[in-house]
This record gives sequence, C-alpha cells and structure tokens, in this order.
Amino acid sequence: MTTLGIIGAGHIGSQVARVAVANGYDVVIANSRGPETLADLVAELGPRARAATAVDAATAGDAVVVTVPLGKIDQLPVEPLAGKIVLDTNNYYFERDGHIEALDKGETTTSEMLQKQLPSSKIAKAFNHILAVDITTDGTPAGTAGRRALATAGDDAEAVAFVTRFYDEAGFDTVNVGPLSESWRVERARPAYVVKQNADELAANLAIANRLP
Repeated sequence: MTTLGIIGAGHIGSQVARVAVANGYDVVIANSRGPETLADLVAELGPRARAATAVDAATAGDAVVVTVPLGKIDQLPVEPLAGKIVLDTNNYYFERDGHIEALDKGETTTSEMLQKQLPSSKIAKAFNHILAVDITTDGTPAGTAGRRALATAGDDAEAVAFVTRFYDEAGFDTVNVGPLSESWRVERARPAYVVKQNADELAANLAIANRLP
C-alpha cells in the first residue's frame, strides 16, 4: 500500500487527499497550524488518513505532495524528503510571494527552486493548473472521449511516471512537458492554466506559451 504524504492542507492539498483516499492510498497530511486543526478533514477522509506534522508527513510518505506558498519552501523538512518523489503544485504569484527577480526574468522556475531547496528529492510538477474543486469532479475513466488532461514536468523518470499513474487514477490523462526547466509552460497566465482541455488541446496550449509577458 502506498502512503502519500501531503504538506499543505489548503484547497489543493485537501482535494488531492480526497482523491488519494478514494483510490486506496493511505494519507498523512500536515499544515502550518498543527495536526489538531485538521480533525474535521481527517474525520471526513476516514481511517486511511491521519494528521501529522510536516516532518511526520515527509517521513511517512512513499511520495509526498508539497503544496505550500512559494515563500515557505525554505521551511520544508529536507532530510525526510531525501530520495523521495515530491509533487510540486506551486505557481508564482508575485502579489503573494513578492517579486522574485529570477522568475520575473525567466531564469528559473518554481519547480527548479524547489529542487534546489530539496536537492536529493525527485521533483515533478503536478496539480498546479487545475482549480481545486475540479480535482474531485472532472476525472473520468481512461478512454473517455475528451478526457481532461493535466501536465507534469520533471527531470526524474520515476517521479514523472508516478504523477502519470496518479493522474490516471484520479481520472485525468497526462501530457509530459519535459524537464523542470520547461515547467513554466503550465504555470499562471499561460494558455494551459486552469483551462479544461484534453491531451491534444493541452499539448497545443503548452506549445504556444510565451516565457515572458
């Protein structure tokens, strides 16, 4: 049985937890306010889920979803995440995060920043260009005509394969953007961002994205 650690229990983290439990995963979920504040969510998720600290979620997870604001990635537990697949849901919102020159200039991506923070982890982009509510409502069985597709990106084949499998379990096709350096194509303000699209449409939107405004 696979245990999914989730660091960040906001809209995206909670929805990913629901999808994971529905597909037979055990879930260990953490937020910045303490496990006791997640009692209602854990009660909803049922016996496969438990609340924990970020360190505990990182330690327990066979794979771990990191869904915290970009400005807080320096608070992530590095050693417990070493060697593990880490799913990055982040986007750069300068209104929230403040302006980051390297991102403004297109010199790096949020996923590359996370990889730098977690140098021994296997980072893959996931669930960053879908509205949270759609994660549990838009999935359909494999082979469904017009099935919605989501993108991933990663430098590690194992991490990309995990996201691809998890997307499929959640009801989505996958389009692989390529390495983390190309993950900007699916971030905020690009044509693929929070658009309901099938795999062909997603691939087309990724292709026409511009790096800078």
